[in-house]
Amino acid sequence: MSSLLVTPLQGIMKMLQLHCFLALSLTSVVFSDPCPQVCICDNIKTFVTCAKKNLTEIPADLPQYTQKLILHRNELKVIPSGAFLSTSYLTHLSLQNCSIEKIEEGSFRGLGRLRYLNLGSNCISFIQQESFDGLSSLEQLILEKNRIEEIKPGAFSQLGFLSILNLEDNFLVYLPDMVFQGLLQLKLMSLSKNMISIVSLETFAALPNLKRLSLDHNELQYLPTEAFSRLSGLTRLELGWNPMTFIVEEAIQMASLKQLLLNNMALQDVSYKAFEKSKQLSFIDMSNNQIRSIQPLSGVEQLKRLDLTGNMIICDCFLRPFKEWADSLRLKVDLFCAGPTHFLADHLDSLRAIDLKCGNFPEDIYKITMVTEKSDEKNSCPQSCDCKTDVKHAICENKSLQKIPRGFHMDTTLIDLRKNSFHSIPKGSFLDLKNVASLHLQNCEINDIQPGAFIGMINLVYVYLSHNKISSLSPEVFQGATKIGYLFLDHNKFTNIPKETFKLLPNLFSLHMQKNSIDSLSNNNLLGTQNLRWLYLTGNKINSIAPTAFRNVKDLEGLYLDDNALSEVPTLALKGMLKLTELRLSKNPITNVGNGAFLPVSQSLQQLYLNDMRLQQLSSGAFVGLSKNMKSLFLENNKLQNLPNMKNFKDLEVINLANNPFNCDCRLLHLHRWISSLNLKVGANCAAPKSLRGQKVRNAKFASCPGWEGNKDRRKISSISTSKKNKPTK
Repeated sequence: MSSLLVTPLQGIMKMLQLHCFLALSLTSVVFSDPCPQVCICDNIKTFVTCAKKNLTEIPADLPQYTQKLILHRNELKVIPSGAFLSTSYLTHLSLQNCSIEKIEEGSFRGLGRLRYLNLGSNCISFIQQESFDGLSSLEQLILEKNRIEEIKPGAFSQLGFLSILNLEDNFLVYLPDMVFQGLLQLKLMSLSKNMISIVSLETFAALPNLKRLSLDHNELQYLPTEAFSRLSGLTRLELGWNPMTFIVEEAIQMASLKQLLLNNMALQDVSYKAFEKSKQLSFIDMSNNQIRSIQPLSGVEQLKRLDLTGNMIICDCFLRPFKEWADSLRLKVDLFCAGPTHFLADHLDSLRAIDLKCGNFPEDIYKITMVTEKSDEKNSCPQSCDCKTDVKHAICENKSLQKIPRGFHMDTTLIDLRKNSFHSIPKGSFLDLKNVASLHLQNCEINDIQPGAFIGMINLVYVYLSHNKISSLSPEVFQGATKIGYLFLDHNKFTNIPKETFKLLPNLFSLHMQKNSIDSLSNNNLLGTQNLRWLYLTGNKINSIAPTAFRNVKDLEGLYLDDNALSEVPTLALKGMLKLTELRLSKNPITNVGNGAFLPVSQSLQQLYLNDMRLQQLSSGAFVGLSKNMKSLFLENNKLQNLPNMKNFKDLEVINLANNPFNCDCRLLHLHRWISSLNLKVGANCAAPKSLRGQKVRNAKFASCPGWEGNKDRRKISSISTSKKNKPTK
């Protein structure tokens, strides 16, 4: 009996001995792995620092089980492919201040455990599509203080667990559609201190968990309302230090937003309906702007605090409705009165609504006039404009001007002249304004711009001529303003693009001509715009495109031809466009897409919009060559009953097949199988047969085609007969 009791105890002792042996063996391996001479390691060599060692390459003899590696303040220049394959246990990697200029494809492959990567304070200019391959567990990525100008779509597609992304203090100007695709767990993103002026409609699509977004200290001149509306879960949005002058109705449409920062801008006017579709807002900061009056805000019943300090708001009878509204909500308003004299510098909270009265205060009028005159004299600001010297902006919006005013200070960088009535812009209208980078002339009833109108504006980058009556432009209009990169001519009266119009704009980057009446595109329309990247022609009447229409813009990345009158895909015109990543053909009356329709751009195209058309048929080879790089495909709201084989589209991140009358018989079985292999929402439902109507293609049990079983049986019989005929006789 006693021997039976001893045996299990002996077994347990042997197991404990074995575990101890294995642990000691592992420890001996770790301790036997030498520490590189230039580095400092902890006792078990899991924490290694090689900082400030003038290293020009990553040490090849790093301990295998290193978990935290510090390499900052070296001279690495390039991170080569497979640089960290021997240290697969890394969880933290610091590479800041290493003069890194390039990250090669696959540099971080093998680092499947890495959670923190710091590449801040380097010289990186481009983020390639494969830059972060292999970092499937990464949670924090620091890219601040680099020189990043461009992020290729798909660069973050493998970072599914990333929660913090810091891109602060870079050179970003434009944010294309889906640039942050794949960051499904991202919670905090900073884009502060860049030069961002354009945000595409789908820039922030597929970021369901983003809670905080910082876009302060950029060049946004209007709110990208539709782009922000994609951020369904955002609670804090920071937009301060952007040169915006007004906030229009329903500008912020974010159901979850609680904190909104609009401080230190150039705001003059805020619509009382600006925030009514953001009902969860509890804090709005509009401090240090140029607001002179404010109305009760609509739809913000949850608002607890509103900061209006640093504005020039007069506490008189015109402010009384706002005060009464704030009191009724028990809203804390930070506002110091800019007048009248007896309330000067008083906090609004210390006043009663009944105290806010209007009257004749000649001494106040005199003082305000004197201050304005002195300010104008000192800062060289036209009498009808408001100039803010700290940001070098001149605002002359909606002043009933009929001529371009003179007298702007030579250091002015932004001039806002929208909503006036100029009709014509004469030659030399902006002489001696060489520092102006942004010029706003929207809604000015302009029908004529004379040659040399912008002469002398040698640093002009952004020109806004939207919502005017312009039907033609001479190339000499842009004489002397060769740095123009963003030209807005949308909502005008163009019926064509005059030949050679833009030949003096070699730096043109983005051309907006949507919502005109252009009916065709011919040869040489875009002569001289060899650096054009984005061409917007949405909402015209284009029904034909010459095969050579785009031959001068071979570096085009985005082509927007949606909502036109095209009856077929302009395949011949796409030839030579080897960098095109986004093509929009939505809302064109195209009923059939033939074989090889997108073959000229198949190697580069990543986003294709074919939704809201009259598509009835896609040929079997319609998408030939497209599968390799495609990330987004939109086919919703068409008349498709079937689709060609889609099995090669393995890397799609977004696809929409909703509202098509799919016939769920055996001929659509390939689509059912393909959809079942995807981890994506596709929106495809059956319209036929009747028994499957309304069911998802993914879940439907497919019926057989008429004669299908018979055909299969006949094939069997034929096969048997053939085998008998071929059987050798004895």
